[in-house]
Amino acid sequence: MNRKELVTAVAERSGLTGAQAQAALDAALEAIVASVAAGSKVTLPGFGTFESRERSARSGRNPQTGAAIEIPAGRVPAFKAAAPFRERVRS
Repeated sequence: MNRKELVTAVAERSGLTGAQAQAALDAALEAIVASVAAGSKVTLPGFGTFESRERSARSGRNPQTGAAIEIPAGRVPAFKAAAPFRERVRS
């Protein structure tokens, strides 16, 4: 499912117009991104949790040359699915 298909599905299930569903989806995603970027955790019960995690520095390899490189430490976004979400996907 791509973004356009998601907007259409939201519009059909909520009774909103396509433009309203697009605006709602954009606002929700922007709020999640801004919160995680600020270091907060966003929890949606039954769906999952978005957060940022610290990744330590490590060594890696350049896939083109095979040369060893150092990958710096940094923060990365992460998502952990809630149990009901995982169960529905499994079945």
